[in-house]
Amino acid sequence: EVQVVESGGGLVQAGGSLRLSCVASGFTFDDYAIGWFRQAPGKEREGVSCIMLRDGTTYYADSVKGRFTISSDKAENTVYLQMNSLKPEDTAIYYCAADKPRLGDGRSLLLADRYHEAWGQGILVTVSS
Repeated sequence: EVQVVESGGGLVQAGGSLRLSCVASGFTFDDYAIGWFRQAPGKEREGVSCIMLRDGTTYYADSVKGRFTISSDKAENTVYLQMNSLKPEDTAIYYCAADKPRLGDGRSLLLADRYHEAWGQGILVTVSS
C-alpha cells in the first residue's frame, strides 16, 4: 500500500524557518513524484512544491519561490520541505501526496487533482506575526 506521512509542523514566528518531512512507503521511490500542498481556513487546497524523484526536477508555486526548498533523501524514503522566511499567510495545514508522474506533467504536478495514490493526514503550520 502506498503511504505518505508528514511530520515537522508547529508554531513559528514570522521570519522563522521550519522543515517538514514526508516519509514514503509501499512503492519504489524513484517511480513517483511527491507534492506538497496546503490548505488555509476558508481557502482551497493549493500546490506549494513538487519533486519528480527519479531526476529531481522540482516546481514551486510563485508564492513560495525563493523561500521554500523541496528535496529528497532516497536512503530515508523521505521528501523534505524547507520553509524559510515564513509569513503569517503561510499558516495552513500542509499535506504531502504521491503519484506516478506521466510524460508531459510539468507544473501540473502542482495540482491536487493530479494525485490519487496517496495523501498524508496533514500537519499544521502556524506562523505568528
